[in-house]
Amino acid sequence: MNKISVCVLFGGMSPEHQVSLRSAESVLNNMDAEKYDILPVGITLDGQWILYGSTDYSKLPSGLWQEEPGNRKVMISPVRGQGLVCVTGDGVEYRHIDVVFPVLHGENGEDGAMQGLLQLAGIPYVGPHVSASAVSMDKTLTKLVADKAGVTQAAWHLVRRGDLDSRLEQTMDTLEERFEYPMFVKPSGTGSSVGVSKAADRQALSDALKAAAEYDEKVLVEEFIRGREVEVAVMGNDSPMASVCGEIDSGADFYDYDAKYITDTSTAYIPARISEDVGERVREAAVKIYSAIGCQGLSRVDFFVTFDDERVIFNEINTLPGFTSISMYPKLFDASGIPYGQLIDQLLKLAMEA
Repeated sequence: MNKISVCVLFGGMSPEHQVSLRSAESVLNNMDAEKYDILPVGITLDGQWILYGSTDYSKLPSGLWQEEPGNRKVMISPVRGQGLVCVTGDGVEYRHIDVVFPVLHGENGEDGAMQGLLQLAGIPYVGPHVSASAVSMDKTLTKLVADKAGVTQAAWHLVRRGDLDSRLEQTMDTLEERFEYPMFVKPSGTGSSVGVSKAADRQALSDALKAAAEYDEKVLVEEFIRGREVEVAVMGNDSPMASVCGEIDSGADFYDYDAKYITDTSTAYIPARISEDVGERVREAAVKIYSAIGCQGLSRVDFFVTFDDERVIFNEINTLPGFTSISMYPKLFDASGIPYGQLIDQLLKLAMEA
């Protein structure tokens, strides 16, 4: 039986580069080499594509993978049938790719850019396609789809970078008229809580707006929701399924980048500390927004469940969620009866069926 040739893409030119390296280490270590011909391709922060010349994936998080003697410069060709183009001493050679697993987070990885290249090349890939990836990456576009789909979400306001240059005080006046403190301030197009702040007063709001604008021209400001942070993993194409619900207690002011990946303050509860009825409403809402956006393959959908009246409020969707050893997506499906290795198998199968 011929092995399936899988190109695992990792790294990327994104603030979430380091998270991608950690996700890829876990994916590669859990991918069955008896089933798959694995082509691990890393993208450096300056945009170089490298076919990693080792099976020691522990070198990925530290960056030592870039120094491996067996590395080769490569690229995925947009020309159909060429696959992976490898630079050799004699010119180039071509490696066939059956499917790509883009273990990429953030800009140029999950925003539709990489998906566009792969569709031009005619190569199946794990995760949502171009339009769903782009809509999900831009939180303001996601909000518009959620509104149209009738999914309850936090009140929000769009601020543009130019507003901060020419009319910062007026912009903050508008926000203070609409929302009470604290407010959440986010770049519209980042994941992993990069650039996200919780502003408790006007000075903090000013700082948060400027910080978020360093990452994106569009900044999203949202009302504060007092409730549990509940997450659901979704998988599927035409008939998506939702995992059990999980809950994050950040152990910090909110679940920011440090709480997710650096400190050990956060605690995950699987299943979430909610009733069966509320859990079912969360799962139904997750599949609803997943389908409304047009996702395929996988996504993680995040919600708040309010403490006082248990309202289910949509927060955001992540089309290429973390796959690190502590990430919620694989943990949620493991708790639903699908262990990590089997999860990879199913995602690759879904990609080739799409």
